[in-house]
Amino acid sequence: MRTILILGEYGAVGRWAAAALTEHPGTRVIAGGRNPDQARHVPGTTAIRVDAADPEDLDRALDGVTTVLMCAEIDNGRVARTCLERGIGYVDVSASHGVLAEIQDLDDLARERGVTAALSVGLVPGVTNLLARVRAEREPAGEVRIGVLLGSGEQHGAAAIAWTLDGLGALAGSWTMRFPEPYGMRTVHRFPFSDQYTLPGTLGVPAARTGLCLDSRLLTGLLAVARRPAAARLLRRRGVRELLIRVLRNVHLGGDRFAVTVSSGTARASFSGSSQSRATGRAAALLIRDLPALPPGVRHIEQLVDPAAFLAELAAGGFDLRLD
Repeated sequence: MRTILILGEYGAVGRWAAAALTEHPGTRVIAGGRNPDQARHVPGTTAIRVDAADPEDLDRALDGVTTVLMCAEIDNGRVARTCLERGIGYVDVSASHGVLAEIQDLDDLARERGVTAALSVGLVPGVTNLLARVRAEREPAGEVRIGVLLGSGEQHGAAAIAWTLDGLGALAGSWTMRFPEPYGMRTVHRFPFSDQYTLPGTLGVPAARTGLCLDSRLLTGLLAVARRPAAARLLRRRGVRELLIRVLRNVHLGGDRFAVTVSSGTARASFSGSSQSRATGRAAALLIRDLPALPPGVRHIEQLVDPAAFLAELAAGGFDLRLD
């Protein structure tokens, strides 16, 4: 019996991952959080109270656990170290380069303990990394460009919205990319998703860039405005930031569909469907299923799985995969 502890199961990604993991035979799924009585839990899971920010509380929650799925950003480096020191597998869906770089430094520890820590597991990073590997293997000399189109109508928590606001204006640059129909050519604005930082090292490509747009052209235009220095300074004001987060949680212009597209030279690949959270959760569940057979160490998803096979299995869950 494998026991999976999900930290951050209260969010959309954690709930989708929990639902997918309960489908795996011989798997016990535990949902951990600070307020389990206030959360909506997935049938077939066990809820426990755990504060990941409290080392002693986390240590108690890890008793009997074989794998931890981290779906939040709560001192991830320390949580990962604690897991690896106890011989517990670790999977992280974070899209923040700084978070993943800190965990990457634990590679020697993971190898010593004979366990695997898998990073960049989700839609972006994750699916984007795998698409980039497929494309780079066909045209290895070219720069990898990644376009991410997210549905502005999908429900997101305050933490996810705050993370997006923090990324606005962090990187300069915009360009056009072709997405699957019905989107076509769209302008994307460079955004600090972690894949563009890790891919040159994991794939040996000369450079990578990731840009973001929304299905709503109006909101994409507002993204461009928010990237300007004056607007970025305004968004850092606490009162303005809190008000905007409340508004964005309740106002939804657009749908819940997403699309990611990756190009390298003339080669292009895409992955699309409904609910980015569902795609991330199901990708994490697939990776966790295979984790015991993967080599020990800290690795990103494109270093651990066969990209075409993994993407095809993920797409069978109701997504559209195109490898041109």
